Amino acid sequence: MTRDDLLRHHGDVDAVPGLVDFAVNVRGGRPPEWLRERLVQALDRVGVYPSAAEDRRAREAVAARHGCDADAVMVLNGSAEGFSLVPRVVHSLAAVVHPSFTEPEVALRSAGVPVHRVLLDQADGFLLHPDRVPRDADLVVVGNPTNPTSTLHPADTIRELAQDRTVLVDEAFMDAVPGEPETLAGEPNTLVFRSLTKTWALPGLRAGYVIGHPDLLAELARNRPQWPVGTLTLEAVTACCEAPALAESEIAALDAAAHREALQAELGDFVLGDPVAPFLLVEVPAGERIRHALRERGFAVRRGDTFPGLGPDHLRLAVRSPRECAPLVAALKAELEVRS
Repeated sequence: MTRDDLLRHHGDVDAVPGLVDFAVNVRGGRPPEWLRERLVQALDRVGVYPSAAEDRRAREAVAARHGCDADAVMVLNGSAEGFSLVPRVVHSLAAVVHPSFTEPEVALRSAGVPVHRVLLDQADGFLLHPDRVPRDADLVVVGNPTNPTSTLHPADTIRELAQDRTVLVDEAFMDAVPGEPETLAGEPNTLVFRSLTKTWALPGLRAGYVIGHPDLLAELARNRPQWPVGTLTLEAVTACCEAPALAESEIAALDAAAHREALQAELGDFVLGDPVAPFLLVEVPAGERIRHALRERGFAVRRGDTFPGLGPDHLRLAVRSPRECAPLVAALKAELEVRS
């Protein structure tokens, strides 16, 4: 695989039909019934173009959820679309903190933006060190909590990076952290990206949003096509930012935290860092062999060597309920015993 091929590899490639999926970090296999009903009802409106009023309604729902102004919100066809727009706000150099989700770097490099990788250390639990970021970088990209390390960086540390430049904070998994304690939504000099994919099982719809200063959002939206976001996406964003959805999301986050702690206890010292998200990064001997052996046993796990800074012994495991995780844990322990 080339470097670009590695960066474009994602867990859905590992999770082929027929395998029990621990490679993709999506909660449940389908959206909850109430959200499906909202989307079905919205189908009656797809015969007309999405209106400015629908867009405004979605942005106001996001603004109410995060305590910001609606003009500081832009609805996206998933965070991936937002990442493709980000090169428009870089003027000299982008610094991307790794290991992390690779699509921002793909988008920057594809647009010809110089990229400096800031590699974090496994030895200290992948802590973020602002002094390692080049001073001449006018955009810094960091995940929080970070995929795949499951690390939650302190908001104050990220604020240090945003003193005199823009920081893109990928908060795709922040709603899976109870209370969202380190969110930077609405903070100065930040572009905070949020996704509905993971919590609400909407990867096939493409729904998310970005929060930032209106001037930054105007730069992102420059030359964006007319009617950039469809009716169903606008409806999903609106619905998932309303009070009943937020209450359900918090309960789901608490459940995920309990399930993560249970899985971490089973895996012990193989788990790296101090995980907070609904996935774990583990390091196992002969990781590539283990991954293929698990596949033969019917389990898909995410390979780690496509993330800059990680290698073939790193695997990412999606957190499921203890009942769902038990067969995977048994298979993994059996393969590790074979290795020993």
